[in-house]
Amino acid sequence: MASLIDRVVVITGGSSGIGRATARALARRGAIVVVAARRGDALAQVVRECIVLGAGAALAVITDVTIEADVDHLARTVLERWGRIDVWINNAGVTLFARLEEATLALHERVIVTNLFGAMAGARAAIPVFRRQHAGILVNMGSVLSELGHGYVPSYAISKFAPHGMSESLRVSVADEPAIQSLHGVPVHRRHAALRERDERDAPPRALSPMQSPEDVARAVVGVIERPRASRYVTRWIMLGRATHALAPRTAERLLLAALRTWHLEKHREPDTDGNLFAPTEVAADVHGTRPPRIGVVAFAGWLAARFAWLPFERIGQAARPAAVPRVDVPARG
Repeated sequence: MASLIDRVVVITGGSSGIGRATARALARRGAIVVVAARRGDALAQVVRECIVLGAGAALAVITDVTIEADVDHLARTVLERWGRIDVWINNAGVTLFARLEEATLALHERVIVTNLFGAMAGARAAIPVFRRQHAGILVNMGSVLSELGHGYVPSYAISKFAPHGMSESLRVSVADEPAIQSLHGVPVHRRHAALRERDERDAPPRALSPMQSPEDVARAVVGVIERPRASRYVTRWIMLGRATHALAPRTAERLLLAALRTWHLEKHREPDTDGNLFAPTEVAADVHGTRPPRIGVVAFAGWLAARFAWLPFERIGQAARPAAVPRVDVPARG
């Protein structure tokens, strides 16, 4: 297991949530931690926490990953200070709760630009440094939605499918450099989402079981840095979901839609918000989220089993319904 003492680690989206938890976990192992995000006050708080926890050093660099010049400045700042970058973690990301035909294309585009192009900008900044060093680790934070669809956050799913392909492509491009690793992490998805929900319930979202805390995901990230592997799933339940979808995709999709409608959406309406799409939200760095799951893991597993057993009867009922006959108006003969 590789030591993390005095290894230089850059974390985008490092001001809260998974990014902050990862910074703290790395600090405990003596790493040099560089956190980047849009909120300087929150970054300063994370830096103070890292120093107290034992980081070799800690630095905050205000960065908007949608601006390539900001990302390049981040890389230059780290190189000027320490002369190397050992690990780069592409963690910055945003979410929009709106089906594809809802919201404006500009809002969906903002999710893609932040989550995909922000990660691409980070890779473009880090990989040349790794090549010069002949060593380095790039971690692209994904989601369960890197491999499974979601009807209510399609732009987020699209933006997370793509970095998975980027990780695979980069592994090929550095195949002649065994000490350079391009890794793909698949954790739970994040909070501070924008809301443009217009489904049949007109309802805001809740977390869907099973969930992991930012600290659990951070431990997994540290684990893949210490023992590099191509990908890491958090939670392991994700692998069961992938297997179910591979074996019976239509059944899995029907179950997922039913689960989303039943447990992912609230019963009341909330006003539209841009969340943190265009500007950071004023949320304390230590907040884990305000919408925990409405159902626990065990109860949710039981609900899925019961719903699965009921699916054949649903199909029978649908088959028994008379097909809609289109109306054709025939002009009367005069």
